Amino acid sequence: MRSDRPSGISTGILILGAIYCLFPVFWVLMASTKSSGELFSTFTLMPSTHLFDNIVELTQYRDGLFWRWMVNTALYAGIGAIASTWVSAISGYVLAKFDFPGKRTVFSILLMGVLVPGVILAIPQYFLLANVGLTNTFWGVLLPQIISPYGIYLARIYAAAAVPTDVIEAARTEGAGEFRIFGRIAMPMMLPGLVTIFLFQFVAIWNNFMLPYIMLGDDSLFPITVGLNGLLNQGASAPALYTLVITGALLAIVPLILIFLILQRFWRVDLAAGAVKA
Repeated sequence: MRSDRPSGISTGILILGAIYCLFPVFWVLMASTKSSGELFSTFTLMPSTHLFDNIVELTQYRDGLFWRWMVNTALYAGIGAIASTWVSAISGYVLAKFDFPGKRTVFSILLMGVLVPGVILAIPQYFLLANVGLTNTFWGVLLPQIISPYGIYLARIYAAAAVPTDVIEAARTEGAGEFRIFGRIAMPMMLPGLVTIFLFQFVAIWNNFMLPYIMLGDDSLFPITVGLNGLLNQGASAPALYTLVITGALLAIVPLILIFLILQRFWRVDLAAGAVKA
């Protein structure tokens, strides 16, 4: 008889995995409470009382440049994730529910795109955008991240499972156009999957470093990753900046936690969760 009681080994492995993932966050939290003098002279995991002072100092750095980086990152990640989710949704829906010449070829190319790391494409994307004068601009960072092969792949899988073909045919019989069917019928059914795609893409753009690092030269356009990297490099000659980098890293985590907590109610493990049952 199969037991429903969780395995001790499995639980132990999950706990070790959670500790492995959360320990760096805990370290950043403890380190951000220390002054620059305490950072290298006290026990690593011993908290202090200078968190607010560090946030004030970070805010005052170059007239609030850190918060400019945060706003830039929110714009890159927010607009990019929304646009990427919409492109992924309509592309995945078409691949799942329409038959057209070359469909298998398109899907095969899509799968190959999933296997290509984004860092490999950063330099070719730089040269392409340089030819049209979009380097060192907001669009130079945003445009390459709108199309996500992995997002399209997930949307295709979810659309195939969650949007019944019978419902689409019934809507067509009633005279509904294809865009109306997609917007009014398909997208609500795909919503849990689209939230998943949005979260993946938001986090990916928020944490992206290589593309903006290559694409941007003006520090007022930097996202938080490139900005903090610049501060870290300056820390070699000005160790006091290390505290600002750690505090900035802590603040950069907060929006990711908040957006996950807000959107987690839409999270679905089962890809068929949005399907309509006959």
